[in-house]
Amino acid sequence: MLKYFIRRCLSILPVLLVVSILVFLFVHLLPGDPARIMAGPDADEATINRVRTELGLDKSLPEQYLNYMGRLFRGDLGKSLRSKLPVAQEIALRFPPTLYLALASMVWSILFGVLFGAYAAMHRGKWQDYTAMLVAVSGISMPQFWLGLLLMQLFAVHLGWLPVTGFTGKFKELILPSLTLGATVAAIIARFTLSSFLDVLQEEYINTARAKGLSERVVMWKHAFRNALIPVVTMVGLQFGFLLGGSVVVETVFAWPGLGRFMIESVSVRDYPVLQALLLLYSFQFVVINLLIDMLYAVINPEIRYK
Repeated sequence: MLKYFIRRCLSILPVLLVVSILVFLFVHLLPGDPARIMAGPDADEATINRVRTELGLDKSLPEQYLNYMGRLFRGDLGKSLRSKLPVAQEIALRFPPTLYLALASMVWSILFGVLFGAYAAMHRGKWQDYTAMLVAVSGISMPQFWLGLLLMQLFAVHLGWLPVTGFTGKFKELILPSLTLGATVAAIIARFTLSSFLDVLQEEYINTARAKGLSERVVMWKHAFRNALIPVVTMVGLQFGFLLGGSVVVETVFAWPGLGRFMIESVSVRDYPVLQALLLLYSFQFVVINLLIDMLYAVINPEIRYK
């Protein structure tokens, strides 16, 4: 397994290299001139050209990319065009709130998603199954911004139980945004868990366990659960990457000081170094999460071996 792990780690490098090229081209294809935005609407061409030179945007794209990669290999993500602060420092300030939000969303999404999916599988074709899947489909179909506004209106405005927006480190501030962010993920996990359980329950060893007179609950949780969990773990890993990189809407609705809101602010001023760093970070997160999920397979099912 160690050789497999090392080989997978080495394979990350060419992936990130290709991603860096695509990210660089995508960011520079965005409409708008950051030099003109920073100089102000009333600036003349001389001022705009001076700002463009200061930002290094007067050079050709290949030269800009090579300069960027040279700094990146030295661990320098550059400086924000807007704040003039190091991009690494800006990201470090905003990553913890996003991580807390993603972890809180993931915990309750896994809890409710797996339980709903397994419960529906145990009562396949009955009203409990239809009710659980109706809730799951509702979670997938409901827009996040609308759900967030509903939760704020109910629990913050009318009942006054929870704060409306912002994050100062208190647990109750996580509740509304994590519920909003995790609703879609919980629904996806529930449907995926149901499908996985139904596939496993058709296996011969499940029929053998039932033939021995074991109760359906024992069959489900002792014999079917571990094997049904393997594809669910894959989905959970992918969804966690989505939570880390796809919280833009929720962070905007709840004024959450995380990376998603920071990206929106950076897009509005065409802050190239910040956008490139964030997109590379999101890509790196997905690659690492996939690697960790592959390693977790062997923990869930000891019969899996990597060569």
